Amino acid sequence: MPGTELFGAEERKEINDVMETGILFRYGHDALRNNHWKAKDFEAEVKKITGAKYAHAMSSGSTAIAAALAASGIGAGDEVIVTPFTFIASVEAVLFIGALPVFAEIDETLCLSAQGIEKAITPKTKGVCLVHMCGGNAEMDSIMAVVKKHNLILVEDAGQAFASSYKGTYTGLFGKAGSYSFDFFKIATAGEGGVLVTNDEETYKKADVYSDHGHNHVGAKRGMEDHPYLGFNYRISELHAAIGLAQTRRVPGIKEKNRHNKKFLQNILSKNKNISFAKLGDEAGDSATFLNIFLPDTNSAQRVVDEFNASGVAGFDYWFLNNYHFINQWAHLKNLSTVSKLPIQVLEKPQDYNKMQLPKSQEVIGRLISFGIRCTWTEAQMTELANKISACVDKALKSVNA
Repeated sequence: MPGTELFGAEERKEINDVMETGILFRYGHDALRNNHWKAKDFEAEVKKITGAKYAHAMSSGSTAIAAALAASGIGAGDEVIVTPFTFIASVEAVLFIGALPVFAEIDETLCLSAQGIEKAITPKTKGVCLVHMCGGNAEMDSIMAVVKKHNLILVEDAGQAFASSYKGTYTGLFGKAGSYSFDFFKIATAGEGGVLVTNDEETYKKADVYSDHGHNHVGAKRGMEDHPYLGFNYRISELHAAIGLAQTRRVPGIKEKNRHNKKFLQNILSKNKNISFAKLGDEAGDSATFLNIFLPDTNSAQRVVDEFNASGVAGFDYWFLNNYHFINQWAHLKNLSTVSKLPIQVLEKPQDYNKMQLPKSQEVIGRLISFGIRCTWTEAQMTELANKISACVDKALKSVNA
């Protein structure tokens, strides 16, 4: 959790600016706010890092991806290709705008593959919700070829991949719109927050209106603004934006440290013949928030996880058994257990979510163990951790390899 490692005077200063005026609302009250516009400044900082033409801060990464989908023209009845490996918010966003998720295969980048997308396309496919997982990036050249071939709408959830890029273009900016998360567990945090990015002016304007009950934010009096579309309340507060602003300024330095620390760990772990690493679409664009290691197979990975737990190795995730990030544990999604009826429960489901066959995704996630990179680690701490990881792998797999 790099962002949370570095709370300090910068965050307090931005928060105090807001507290001194008392204007916690991101819009209006010009005369009272002493020219403090934290949401606008937060958005400007995101644009500075990513090169996006437009950025709009919202209450969460979940609302940002929901708004990105809606503003891109995806809605009720549209089939959207999604990934089985993601924080479930991206799939929930598809469902709650009335669209129909179609699950496709991932590859060793931990993201949807071009082959997986191609295989999942039907005559009803409207778009792809591509998630860049664990700080990395998908293989965008081949994915964009498929998107263009079939004239699909691409929306990117880069919630875990803020400041990552592919061949010079930042994640979130390949499709119609993209989103980043700034929750408590990301490279930069606002406590709770998200940012939508796009290079398309019309998409930005729709997202701006959609995320604030249809207000078009034209004119000096909020109650007299026009409402070109229906919307809902996805607004961020000035307090959350203030934290996000200070944290986002730290990201270039955090990323530099992350990359150093990840490479340091990989240099040690690469000596172990049973350990390999997840791929990246572009190594040079890694935000390096995670060290993603592969074991030879699922059984080996589970044996290593047991050894990690027995030996007190902390700070890792075994996503194959994780309740929120992999489809195996999404019984509520598979059974469409909802508190109120959704469009998918009225329309025809594109897949039987309980009977899907995604063998490549099962194989990849079954072998995967991820460690969160800390930017404050010392080389001594990293050497100790890498040696513990390697020793646990050797011990867990000794009988298998004997």
